[in-house]
Amino acid sequence: MAEEMIDLPDEDAMLKLGAALASHVRIGDVIALEGGLGAGKTTLTRGILEALGLEGEAPSPSFALVQPYDIPEVRLPVTHIDLYRIDDPAEIAELGLDDYLTYSLLVIEWPERLGNALWSHALRLHIDIAPGGGRRLTARLSEDWKERWSKI
Repeated sequence: MAEEMIDLPDEDAMLKLGAALASHVRIGDVIALEGGLGAGKTTLTRGILEALGLEGEAPSPSFALVQPYDIPEVRLPVTHIDLYRIDDPAEIAELGLDDYLTYSLLVIEWPERLGNALWSHALRLHIDIAPGGGRRLTARLSEDWKERWSKI
């Protein structure tokens, strides 16, 4: 798995990265967002959703766990998942995440809660808070993402 690093100085840069990602996503993709509280996972997801046409707010699905966005609200169905409150990977089976892959892009916050069950074709993005308040994003690129990432 190849790795790329990007420094993002502010929230606007995070939103722009999300918009750039949105131009390369397809149904069945998984974007796994790792990082501590406040790192920018939901902000990046908002950038993706806005670029896909979402006009309203995109709240973090921390309490709902799963927040779907469908056509015509967005041009490509997206399922935004937040696994922060999941303690036991067995609970994740009840969410039926595999089913979403047949008709949606999956954006998953806190994918480490999946244990070893994260799909091998996932784009893994780890976000760290950098000194000075910016962010450092490390992209772990599956074969499915190497060519697409080079265009971002």
